[in-house]
Amino acid sequence: MKKGVVVVLILLALVVLVSPAIVGRLAEKSMDENLNWAAQESGDVRVTSENFKRGWFSSEGQHRIELNEGELKTMVQTMTGTTGAGGDLPVLVINTKLDHGLIPVSSMSREQGSLAPGLGSAVSTMRVEFSDGEGADIPGTIYSKVGLGGELLSNYILEAGSHEDSGETATWGATDIKVKTNPKTGEASFSGSVGSISVDEGDQVVSIGGLTFDGSQEPTDFGLAVGAMSLKLDDFEVRIGSTAVGGMQSMTVDASSALDGADVNADATVSMLFKDLPQFGEASFDLDFELAGADAQILARLQRALDNVGGSQDPMAVYAAVESDALQLFAAGFEMNFKRLDLTLPQGTMTSRMMFSFDERDPADFAWTSLLMTTEATVDVSIPQALVEMLVEMQPNAAMAIGSGFLVKRGDAYVMNAEMKKGLLNVNGAPIPIPFGAVR
Repeated sequence: MKKGVVVVLILLALVVLVSPAIVGRLAEKSMDENLNWAAQESGDVRVTSENFKRGWFSSEGQHRIELNEGELKTMVQTMTGTTGAGGDLPVLVINTKLDHGLIPVSSMSREQGSLAPGLGSAVSTMRVEFSDGEGADIPGTIYSKVGLGGELLSNYILEAGSHEDSGETATWGATDIKVKTNPKTGEASFSGSVGSISVDEGDQVVSIGGLTFDGSQEPTDFGLAVGAMSLKLDDFEVRIGSTAVGGMQSMTVDASSALDGADVNADATVSMLFKDLPQFGEASFDLDFELAGADAQILARLQRALDNVGGSQDPMAVYAAVESDALQLFAAGFEMNFKRLDLTLPQGTMTSRMMFSFDERDPADFAWTSLLMTTEATVDVSIPQALVEMLVEMQPNAAMAIGSGFLVKRGDAYVMNAEMKKGLLNVNGAPIPIPFGAVR
């Protein structure tokens, strides 16, 4: 046997037999980095690592994930009725077995094992623990791979099944979700499909036909993440007894954002088809929206201020910060365009198009009333006559919009065409005076 071949075999043996002890530590650190990065990005959760037992070829560990004090925790407590004393929320516990080594040989003894090079390959199960010490296993398994660069690819697999407890029955279809994160670059991507879900409480049934989604995001130097996302939801319904009390036949969302120098451009399209709206029946909603030239640094600061609204001990100070940042965002100038904003009901389709352009102004000399002098806007609305008549019947005060000339009859629809420029407002060809004291 040639010496070169012997050297290769020896190196391969070292990779297989010696690397796991070294790489296991790197894989453990990388997984903690990814979990902690995810927690920091959301700001709403706390991740603690405990009970890590490192072996030569494989290790086992446990992570506990719980909600921090803040808006999300308050909302969940309100929805679940766990506010006040003794209102501790359950903790999510993730138990992980990590097969490490540049070539994770030990992973081949389990499902989805692989000899692909990396820092490690892991399988995780989840459990929820309640404040009284009781707990319950969460169905499904997370298969993860830590790449050589520290990126973490996780794949949540859930087979179709059902569960019954105290007269309530939950059934679900097959689910497959993939998430890739890199704590060093801050980049993340995700995709998945969630099968049909039904929760039957006896007198009430909530069901979802299915959900698919994908997207990605990357950080910017301004502390704001940009990227793209798409989502499709099928057949959401709520039934009480044999009667449907609401639901949605479908919903699709496509959105993206990107940096343009120091500004952010974004766009979004939303389409929703409702089953039965009370007093209206079947309906649909369609939105096509664009944002251009929004100051990225101010937008990031405004986002952080909004994130602090729920968890602050001084909400008035947070609201003041939100208002200040919003004011500076408008002073920096940007454009906002609703290319389509339509609502379709059995009586017809209400269409609207709106464009707003805010000129840049000195923030030191800018107030909310200044918007009237710095805004250029056009608003075009068309409402079917049958829909207007129904609205007036339901709410007689709506007739004031017709009497005052904001809605005028053209053919079989009522329309409004409005324009604003440098403090001058024109509606349906008629100038509308703005009080001089309202601007500065």
